[in-house]
Formats: sequence, structure tokens, C-alpha cells
Amino acid sequence: MKGMLCYSSPSTFLGFCQGFAHLLQKLVSSLCSSPPPLQVSSVRKQTKPWERRESIVRHRYRHLMLNLVSLLPHCKKDSKVESKSSKGATLNELVELKNCSSSLFFECRKHKDLYLWMVKCPGGPSVKFLVNAVHTMEELKLTGNHLKGSRPLLTFSANFDKDAHWKLLKEMIIQIFGTPKDHRKSKPFYDHVFVFSIVDDHIWFRNYQTSVPHNETDKMARGGLDKMTLVEVGPRFCLNPIKIFGGSFGGPTLYENPFFISPNQIRALEKKKKAGKFAKKVKAKTRRKMHELSNPLEPDEFADMWKE
Repeated sequence: MKGMLCYSSPSTFLGFCQGFAHLLQKLVSSLCSSPPPLQVSSVRKQTKPWERRESIVRHRYRHLMLNLVSLLPHCKKDSKVESKSSKGATLNELVELKNCSSSLFFECRKHKDLYLWMVKCPGGPSVKFLVNAVHTMEELKLTGNHLKGSRPLLTFSANFDKDAHWKLLKEMIIQIFGTPKDHRKSKPFYDHVFVFSIVDDHIWFRNYQTSVPHNETDKMARGGLDKMTLVEVGPRFCLNPIKIFGGSFGGPTLYENPFFISPNQIRALEKKKKAGKFAKKVKAKTRRKMHELSNPLEPDEFADMWKE
């Protein structure tokens, strides 16, 4: 019965122990008489540290996407896209169903490399970036803080006005990252700044809060910028442009970065360097063996002294 303790007499308990010992002896004898054949498993051993590192990278990219969603009140987040063959058509259809005019698509390959598609739908153009130097808000833990849903000021470095492809990227960034006026989810004021700078043909992103003193003694006049300071909020990331296409998620190539090197090529070069070190060690060992064979030691005159 539930909630009741049952006790047994000593004779019953002794008989139970003897029966259990007899059963255990039979089991051991049967195992010793006919050992089972050795089976080799075809499943490879999993490397847990490697999987953990990959999961950390995937989490960082997912947190970056969530940070951008929180910074853009006019965006609509959707679930993952699984189809690879007709990716462009599927994404264009999803953008049309959401009644949007542009899209940001995060594509993670090999659980290591993050690619960002910045697209104007449905007619294009579209830009493919490689995202580097990713640092999320949760990782940085900076002191800056601004109101969620407020409109950002967009600032660009002077390099964006030099070449045609930088001008195109500047216009696309303005249309995608700029919050529309009187949007229903936005606040009607500015309290943070999005900074886009070009350094070494990469676009670096920073987000700053505009800090204004609120004390009566230090209260600044309207339009005064002397006492206004900028405090970084995050996140941080770097965009390396790969190609600019004329259509949405494809089409004719309008621009291709001649200095772009894929992460696969970089990893292959690193492996070749490591392989070169190993090959040098093997060659050194073979040279040493050949040197010992070609230059043998002279026989020792005292080698057979104690054998007599």
C-alpha cells in the first residue's frame, strides 16, 4: 500500500538472499561460458569542445540579430528559411506577405561564417556582406542606454561619397536602418546615433547614446551641442562587401570586391602552413638518418675489452 512500510522476518530475508546469490552465480557462469562477440560501432566519436565552440558562435550571431531587431522598431522578424534551392523566391514571397519593402537576411555557413544580405524587394538591388568582429550588447556590457523604439540619427564617414558602389550602399543603409517618420512603433524623438565608417574597405557599425545633462545648472539650451556627449551602447560589427547584384537576392553583378578572400581560403592557407611545419620535421628526420648512414662512427677499440 502507498505510504506504508513493510518489514519481513529474518528467515524470509535470508531465503531471499540465498535465492539471489544462486541466480547471480548462474548469470556469471553463463556469461563466462559464451562471451558475446565484439561489435564495432560505426558512429564516430563526437568532439564536445568543438561542438560547444560552434554553438557559442551560433548564439552570438543569433544575439546580434535580436539586437538589430530591438534597434529597428519598424522591422518584422520571421522564422528560419530551410529551402536552399529556391532561397531567393521564398524570401521574396515572405517579404511580400509581410508587406515590407526591404529585408535583412542572416545566413550562417559551417556554423562559423555569418553572411548578411541587404536587399530592396522585389526589384533590387541586393548586397551580400561577410560579417566580422561581432560583439553583442550582452557581451560588451557598455554603460550607454537609450529608449527602445526611438529614432536614430544616421552618420556616415566622408568615404561614402567617393565611389559609386559606396554611394549605393549609403542609400540602401539609409532606407533600411532609418526609422520612418510617424511610424506607429517608433518614438517621435532622437536619442541615439548610428555611425557607419569605412576603414580598409570595411563598413564598421557603432551605436551611441546622446547624453544630455538634465540638471538645472547644467541644462543646455535648445540646439546647443557643447555639453552633449556620446556614450556607446552596442552592438559592434564589421561588414565586408562581397558583391552587389542588380536584382533581389541575385541578378546581374553590378560590383564585385576584388580584395575579398573567403574564410574557406583563409582556413586552407592556415592548414597548409601547419602542414608545411610537419613536412619540415619529417624532412629533417630523414636528413639526419641519411647523415648517420653516410657518416658512421669509428669502431671503439675498447668495445670488446670485457667480453674476453
